[in-house]
Amino acid sequence: MTESILKLKDGKFYIENLLVENIAKEFGTPSYIYSKKIILDNYLDFKNQFNDISHLICFAVKANPNIAILNLLAKNGAGFDIVSSGELRRVIAAEGDPKKVVFSGVGKSKEDIELAIKHDILTFNVESEAELHRIQSIAKKLSKVASISIRVNPDVDPKTHPYISTGLKDNKFGVDEQNAISMYKIAKDLDSIKIKGIDCHIGSQITELHPFEDSIKKLLTLLDHLNSIGISIEHIDIGGGIGIQYSDEMPPTFADYAKTVKNILKGRDLKIIFEPGRALIGKAGLLLAEVEYIKNNLEKNFIIINAAMNDLMRPALYGAFHEIINLSPTNSEKKYYDIVGPVCETGDFLGKDRLISAEEGNILAILDAGAYGMSMSSNYNSRPKASEILVDDNKLHLIRCREDFAELINGEQLLP
Repeated sequence: MTESILKLKDGKFYIENLLVENIAKEFGTPSYIYSKKIILDNYLDFKNQFNDISHLICFAVKANPNIAILNLLAKNGAGFDIVSSGELRRVIAAEGDPKKVVFSGVGKSKEDIELAIKHDILTFNVESEAELHRIQSIAKKLSKVASISIRVNPDVDPKTHPYISTGLKDNKFGVDEQNAISMYKIAKDLDSIKIKGIDCHIGSQITELHPFEDSIKKLLTLLDHLNSIGISIEHIDIGGGIGIQYSDEMPPTFADYAKTVKNILKGRDLKIIFEPGRALIGKAGLLLAEVEYIKNNLEKNFIIINAAMNDLMRPALYGAFHEIINLSPTNSEKKYYDIVGPVCETGDFLGKDRLISAEEGNILAILDAGAYGMSMSSNYNSRPKASEILVDDNKLHLIRCREDFAELINGEQLLP
C-alpha cells in the first residue's frame, strides 16, 4: 500500500533524494525523520478513493501531532480528529480549520468543551449521557449551539491488540445501542444541542475488512431506527483503524477499503467522516539511532543504542514489531541480538532476536515509526526528547528541535 521510506542506491540509503547518513551527521541521533512525499501520497490516495461521494478525512492528531505535519495536511484539505483541548490548540497553531474538527475521547473536561464550542468545531463525538448534559450546560452558558454525534460501541472484535481495541462492550469507549437511542432522544429535546451524526471507532491496526463491515452495518441499522422515530442524521463517522505492514501483516489497500465502505453505504444520502492516523503517517517515518555498545553474554547478545523506550514506546508497551536496519557499512558477523536502549528497565527494548551485524558508531533505522512514535515519547530517565526532521525531495526541514536540559526542567522549582 505504501512505498518504503528508505531507498537503496549504490549501496547507500536515501530518504527521497537525501542521503540518510548525512541527515544523521547534521542533526544527530536519536531523531525522527519523515518523508513529505509519502505523507501526501498516502493522504491523497485515501482521499481520491472517495472523490465520488461526500466525505471528510479527519487525521487522528494523536498519531503524530507535530504542527508542521498537521499544517501540511490542513493545506491539502484535511480535517482533524482530536481527543484533547491541547490537540485542538495544535490544530489551530497549524492553521487547521476548527470547523473540520471532530472531538473524540471519554474524558472531555469543562475547559476542553468550552474551548471547542468557542471555536465552532464540527462535532463532539459524545461518549456518555453525563458528557451530553455537560456540553448542553456549557453551550447554553455561552449562548451557542453545540453539534454532536453519539459514539456507538458496536461490540465488534477488530482482532487487534487489546490495548488498541475500542469497539468491544467491555472497552471504555462509546455507548451500547440502547443507550445511544436513549441519548439521541434526550439530545433532540436539548435547546443548545444539534444532532449532526452517528459515530464509531472500533480500534487501530486492523488488518481485515470484515470488522469494518460489521460495525458500519450495525450503525446503519441504528440510524434507520433513529429515522423512524424522527431523528435525522447528516453524517456517519466510521472512524479509522486501517493497519499498516510492520512485519508480515497484509492490511487492506485503500482501494479495497473504499470499495467495501461504498458498497455498504450505497444509496445513502450521508456524508462520511473518516479518522485515519497510522494509515497515513505510520510508514512515512523512521527513528534514527546510533550504536553505543555491543554486548555479548553467554545467553544473549545485545546491541545497545542511544534510542530507548522513552523515544519509541510501542515495543515495550505492545510488544510491537518494527523492522530495524543497519545503515552503516560493517564487517561484523551477523548474530541474533536484542536491540535495547539505555533506560533502566528490562522492558527497554526496540527489537528482540534480530539477525543483524553492527558495531559501535553504526547508525540504525527503526522503520515504520511515523505513528505513535514521537507522540508517545517521554522524558523518562531525564532523557531529552528527540528532534524531528521532514524531508522534502532534496531539502530538510527541522520541524522540532532536540530538547535540551533547560527545556527538560522548565517549570520545576527548588524549595525556598
